[in-house]
Amino acid sequence: MTSPLRSLADETAAPLATSPDPEPGELDLEDRAALRRVAGMSTELQDISEVEYRELRLERVVLIGVWTEGTLVNAENSLRELSRLAETAGSQVLDGLIQRRGKPDPATYVGAGKAAELAEIVTEAGADTVICDGELSPSQLRRLEGVVRVKVIDRTALILDIFAQHARSKEGKAQVELAQLEYLLPRLRGWGESLSRQAGGRVAAGGGIGTRGPGETKIETDRRRIRTRTAKLRRELAGMSTGREVQRGQRRRREVPSVAIAGYTNAGKSSLLNRVTGSGVLVADSLFATLDSAVRRARTPSGRLFTLTDTVGFVRHLPHQLVEAFRATLEEVAQADLILHVVDGSDPDPLAQLAAVREVLREIGAGDVAELVVVNKSDAADPVSVEAVMQRERDCIVVSAQTGAGIDELLAAVEAALPRHNTQVCTVVPYERGDLLARAHEEGEVIELRHGADGTLVQARVPLSLAAEFERVGRAADVITQSDGDGI
Repeated sequence: MTSPLRSLADETAAPLATSPDPEPGELDLEDRAALRRVAGMSTELQDISEVEYRELRLERVVLIGVWTEGTLVNAENSLRELSRLAETAGSQVLDGLIQRRGKPDPATYVGAGKAAELAEIVTEAGADTVICDGELSPSQLRRLEGVVRVKVIDRTALILDIFAQHARSKEGKAQVELAQLEYLLPRLRGWGESLSRQAGGRVAAGGGIGTRGPGETKIETDRRRIRTRTAKLRRELAGMSTGREVQRGQRRRREVPSVAIAGYTNAGKSSLLNRVTGSGVLVADSLFATLDSAVRRARTPSGRLFTLTDTVGFVRHLPHQLVEAFRATLEEVAQADLILHVVDGSDPDPLAQLAAVREVLREIGAGDVAELVVVNKSDAADPVSVEAVMQRERDCIVVSAQTGAGIDELLAAVEAALPRHNTQVCTVVPYERGDLLARAHEEGEVIELRHGADGTLVQARVPLSLAAEFERVGRAADVITQSDGDGI
């Protein structure tokens, strides 16, 4: 079997044969030096010597990645994901390249010689942007740009740009802007005293002692404005989170269980929410189509009410700035009673999705929340991949939000996993208080109903506040309240 990659140092060379993966720390010299083209990356020049740092021009791009660990398949999958991200942002991907290195070059990411090769490829392809599959330091960006002579951005900037395109609510836009500003601050570029914003030397207005000198440069002004804007955005987001906390408090008082849907981007989380609740949340075959969380009501097969929350999707190497900016929104996940961890069964490496999402869940403090793995898209999934996930995960349900297969089993599993009310009541409720019976169905678990001459005998597990209401209405001799969680 031949590898889909070939060395770019010799365009006429025969395809490279796939060799066993080297042991950690052992890199073949030829592999270390080679740039490799990833097959199937193209979706079909002007030399840009000066690039404005405020604007992302994503039109015709070449992708470049450094393979430092794992297998070649993992490196290719990562670059293909970067290709999908670039296309989601509106780019036309021309080529994709990988270099095998122990670690990225601290100066130009891929090394000086390979950066020069990359510049030739960019010129031949007519590209105007290079996207690196990793987060680059400000110095790496500047030096690589100086070699390839076109715009260079990294994976973080690309994801931030996609979020900026998809944000719709006021809170979502503020969160994305905050993340962009925090990313931009250390990457501002200035050209010294020539861009001074204050008078220097002989001050025409007669400012006198203390006003002469180079003054404040453009980059200093930009930094000050960014810090001011960042502080304002943080205050606005703190105010917006208050309303969400009030809503969560109301649900907690009613003791309504909370279920959060989390998972990789484009795994089908919104489709699953629509299938379970019958709502009309936006669904698109696109990365990061959902940025604003949506909370909907749902019921278990026995009729127990719970809330289902759709959240923003995760991705490998999710920018830290985004995690911090969306932390208030992601609290819905951390404070949930159960997480439905949705995995794309049709993905080439669903286990890598699981690992990437769990890394973010730990970062936001949701690592200890009860989790139910949901393998979605079973109608398009590879049975071998699905079986690998089921062998790895103890609590796992296979569903298809598109066809509805497995949804009943999922709801049954959710009902079994939700925390149960530990207060049980057995009382006769007068017929004129049918509202209490309705609340028992909505907020608790009704075990038995029996109609008699004086009213309805109800046995149920209910929240403590509702149990007190039953005790007040029912006859004292008929009321049995238990708080040990045992059956009646």
